[in-house]
Amino acid sequence: MTRLLPFHWHVVELLVLAAAGVAHRRAVRPARQRRLALGALVTLAIVVAWPIGDLAASVSITVATAQRLVIMLLVAPLLLLSLPTSALARLTRPAPVDALMRAVAHPGVAIALVTVFGTATLAAPAVDWGAHSSLGRAVVLVTVLALGVVLWIPALNVIPGTRHLSPMARAGYVFVSALVVTSVSIVWIFSRHPLYSALHHQYALLRMTPLLDQQLAGFVAKFGAYIPMWAVSFTIFSRAEDQGTPVEETPLHWADVERQMERVDRQRAREARRRRRGQPGPW
Repeated sequence: MTRLLPFHWHVVELLVLAAAGVAHRRAVRPARQRRLALGALVTLAIVVAWPIGDLAASVSITVATAQRLVIMLLVAPLLLLSLPTSALARLTRPAPVDALMRAVAHPGVAIALVTVFGTATLAAPAVDWGAHSSLGRAVVLVTVLALGVVLWIPALNVIPGTRHLSPMARAGYVFVSALVVTSVSIVWIFSRHPLYSALHHQYALLRMTPLLDQQLAGFVAKFGAYIPMWAVSFTIFSRAEDQGTPVEETPLHWADVERQMERVDRQRAREARRRRRGQPGPW
């Protein structure tokens, strides 16, 4: 295994994660959220470094699938939950970011983005690029993490000023999203030929043929997404009932009110600039 899969330190990736951990610790005080961030960053370091990261990049689509599931279903939600509302309010306050968050908080938009871009990262050209290029590997992993964040924004209701779903809607969204995360699995399971020519040494390292590796990846994708996401869906619904929260009620928080007031102020500022320039307003 050492000859076929040489050891790599992955210094750049580990330094980036260490810097992110230091920045989070300096910016966030609550111990619980610090622990969430630490768990997310340590987990991310494990799945992107040797040997898992190298196996996922150039050897096995099954390992790559497991790696992506961990990033999207564990690392991404932990990172979102590790940021307090005040930090999220500051990060999303700029108008372009605010507009983007409002868009991706819509369940339909989030599902469409995860489906399209998630499938694209698993296309043969993207996998080949990641297998032959450090830059390609980094781009794919960052994209997967970003898609994980997009996936969980509607479910966690943590972004100020975005559309907040009721517990029933959140549970339903998470349940349906499990099907989206596994959109390529059917192709893998029923394919009769390997699709990823850049992946190699599957038999030497894992005692699997490329085709078996690909078919196993399909089952890993399905069960690796269905079981945790459906468990989360059930937990969201049951906790709302246990706490006496109406399952169809949409929550509203002070941070949402503040964000709406900021939007009103921005709109008034734009109208004032139009009047100074002699341009008619939107009405």
